[in-house]
Amino acid sequence: MNFDFSEDQKFLASEARKFLDAQCTTAHVREVLDDEAKTHHEGVWNKVVEMGWLGTAIPEEYGGLGLGMLELCVIAEEMGRALAPVPFASTVYFFAEGLKLAGSEDQKKDILPKVASGEVIGCYAASEGPGNPDPSRLKTTFDGSKISGTKVPVTDGDIATHAIVLAKEGSEASWVLVDLTGEGVSRKTVSTLEPTRSHAEIVFDGAAGQRIGSAGEAGAYHDDLHNRAAVLIAFEQLGGADRCLEMATEYAKERYAFGRPIGGNQAIKHKLAEMYVKNQVARSNSYFGAWALSTDAAELPEAAAASRLAASEAYWFASKENIQTHGGMGFTWEVDCHLFYRRAKLLAVQAGAPKVWKEKLVSALERKNAA
Repeated sequence: MNFDFSEDQKFLASEARKFLDAQCTTAHVREVLDDEAKTHHEGVWNKVVEMGWLGTAIPEEYGGLGLGMLELCVIAEEMGRALAPVPFASTVYFFAEGLKLAGSEDQKKDILPKVASGEVIGCYAASEGPGNPDPSRLKTTFDGSKISGTKVPVTDGDIATHAIVLAKEGSEASWVLVDLTGEGVSRKTVSTLEPTRSHAEIVFDGAAGQRIGSAGEAGAYHDDLHNRAAVLIAFEQLGGADRCLEMATEYAKERYAFGRPIGGNQAIKHKLAEMYVKNQVARSNSYFGAWALSTDAAELPEAAAASRLAASEAYWFASKENIQTHGGMGFTWEVDCHLFYRRAKLLAVQAGAPKVWKEKLVSALERKNAA
């Protein structure tokens, strides 16, 4: 079985990298980091919209490119490598995939073309504070037409125009589509370790909403959506981890100490070798996840958890060792190492922390062995 990408998909990756190398440099990332008033980089976002990437996995009948999930994985890796300071993941991995998963035909025809064109920026509002969102403990309520409650933190919730909200309806949990520009919605930006991917607190006070999917089925939808998003986030992490390895290797070749490159020292060689090994393990697991995602395979829960755990470990380790390889200057604001460390720490908890995914992987393997 061949888990590698096709030549067309590799060409897409190459072109995406060229585009982002030119249009989304770390200077663009720092513009957002250094300006507290900025939630994302509008210039980069507008160019991403023009490229049509928002519609990569949206079917043509709903205004998208209709390419597929493998192509989206390719783009996700390049977005992660570039540290793109835009609401791409929230809009595409969560909001659009949520609509594709459970939306009615009318909802898809109304919203998905607007996502593909950039008119709609989406987010997924599930968290109500520390801990993994549990539908059985929800405080946000939905009565069939109005929604009330508080969600925090919501990734890109201060930028988004629409949200899919996890809310209690009666004694069960449902998904609710909410226009965040309407009445009954207030929001504020909250501070995090990684300001280039903004987060918000959203308060719903009798805001109008419409159910997505069947009433009481949001628990299953939530799990399915996170399995899908986990694979895509893993590719973002993989892109960032590979870039950290490149940065560390380049510096180790250029930095001289005691008359020779520091890359000649055994300690540095070991760091780089271990980074490479972890990245390759993450890539293998991410490719497994991409296959399961693109084929709707029964192994998706297992593959999603494996790719998520391997990629989180690889990115955290690579970003940390990149700083160490750069020595004292690696800790400074002027060097780009900390940009990747921030993103690694953020992505490690987005869509669930490693502890949650370890439990999911164990559960998936237990079910597999019991079958």
